[in-house]
Amino acid sequence: MARPEEKNQNQQNQGSKKALNLVEGNEAFPAVVEDIVGRTGKVGEVTQVKCRILRGADRGKVMRRNVKGSVRLKDILMLRETQIEARRLRTKIMKERTL
Repeated sequence: MARPEEKNQNQQNQGSKKALNLVEGNEAFPAVVEDIVGRTGKVGEVTQVKCRILRGADRGKVMRRNVKGSVRLKDILMLRETQIEARRLRTKIMKERTL
């Protein structure tokens, strides 16, 4: 029969394995940057982009996302979720669209 300390240690190991499985279970969905909308944040440290989801249930959906760090057109973003979209930027001057 196992000692009480060994039982407690085995239970802790099982708990950490469950937590590890939950972290590994998160899936990321690739999205390609199609348009750079503008800068946002208190000092302009965040870029708002429009991106198209490449895989998953929302494949083909175009959505707005906020990206921290450098980003260019045709970059691939790995999104943890594809349901929540960023709010539109409110600007007085809208940039001209070139098609």
